[in-house]
Order: sequence, then structure tokens, then C-alpha cells
Amino acid sequence: MRLFRWLSAKSIPPSCDLRRFGWNLAESTDGDDAAHCHPALTLAGTMSAPDWSDLGEWRFSPLRKLILLIGIDDETARADLLRQGFGDVTGNSTNLYEIEARALRIAAQAETLPRKRRLGPLLLDLFDRDGFAHGKRLGLHPREFALIWRLSDCPGEAVAKKMLIRDVWRMAYVPETNSLAVHVFRLRAKLASAGLEWMVQTTEDGCYRFRAAASSPAASAFSFAEDQAVEDKPLELSVFQGLVKEVPE
Repeated sequence: MRLFRWLSAKSIPPSCDLRRFGWNLAESTDGDDAAHCHPALTLAGTMSAPDWSDLGEWRFSPLRKLILLIGIDDETARADLLRQGFGDVTGNSTNLYEIEARALRIAAQAETLPRKRRLGPLLLDLFDRDGFAHGKRLGLHPREFALIWRLSDCPGEAVAKKMLIRDVWRMAYVPETNSLAVHVFRLRAKLASAGLEWMVQTTEDGCYRFRAAASSPAASAFSFAEDQAVEDKPLELSVFQGLVKEVPE
């Protein structure tokens, strides 16, 4: 059975309705892992800024790779959205046959996404967007989860702030805010509740590193002083003149 999601409060237009080709609309609740295993379609013209805000974890990579965004005719805008991590982006003239082909490709890619990572005492669950330690949920914010998932791509390696901003925030420049430091602080605080604060460390040159083993001799060589608990202005997706961009709130 082929399933797809529709990410809009408005009804599905016939030109985008895969049910005409035998697909079924997934009705999974937001907390259901199955909700994030299928292609998710949306038509740019049907999405308002509040609609995008309501998408919650869908705004963040890697789940954004499941979204097929339809109705963007500007080629530069399509390229930018692909760089932001959307699974696929098409124009208004795309017919249902092509939409189905693109949805099938996204569905095939979804099958290859790693769903869980076991890193020492920590379990990261991609579709639950949370971490678990000693059988207990950490309660990670989507951005905190995206951050630790990115750091765990390369355990033991230092990752520069610019790289994290690009991969987690999908921004090509480092903003003049301490958003990254705030999220790292909050992430460490939740890890600390399970005695795992040592897993995310700050190097002497200001990079971040994920450690899966507490026995590393380098564990005490990092400074945590730069990360302070201050108010953050999270980055949100907004819709402006038909384009989707990540901008400060």
C-alpha cells in the first residue's frame, strides 16, 4: 500500500492528489513514527506562514527530505529550497504523473534513512525525534535533536560552528546571535539529567565534538564556559511571495 501525507490545512487539489493513482492518505497522528515514513506533499500556494509554523518537526532536517514542495516556478528559488534540504521541489506546471514519480523516489529514499543510532548509553530515534538513556526519554526539542544527530554523524571529530549552522539551521552564514550556544547548553542540560553531559563537548578552538565513550582521556580538556542559558530567538520558516526561507523570528 502506497501512503503519502498532505501538509496543508486546505484540501488536496486534483492536480496533486495521488489518491487518483491508487495511493492512500496517511492519517497517522503527529506522535506516531509511521507519520514520518512516507512522502509528504504540499502546494506552496496553499501554505500560509502559520501553516509552516504548525509543521513543527517537519521544518527540520532530516525529515524535510521527505517533503515534495509543489508550485515553485522560480528556478533559483527551487535550487535554494533543495539546498535547504527539501526532498524535491517542482513548478506549478508539473502534472500528476511526474508528481507520482517524484513521490516514489522520495519514498525509496525514506527506506534508506537510518531510523535509530545506538551510541554507547544513548539511543537516538530519528522518527521519534528524541534521545533515550537508560530507557528514559530525554525530551529533546527538534533543533536539539537535529544538533546531536549531526554531531553523531562523526563521533570524535570536531565540527565547526559554521558547519553546524549550515547543516542544522540551513543557513550559509553565521548569524550575530548565540542561538547555537544556547541550543548546545540546553542539549547538555538534558543529557546531564541522565549523566551524559560529557557526550557533547566544546573544543579549545570553539568547535563541538560528540563523544560516545566517557573513558576518553580528552574528556577533561574542553571548556564549557561559552555556553550560557540565555533567551534564544529560534529560527522559523516563513512564506514570503511564494518563497520559503529561514529567517530570524
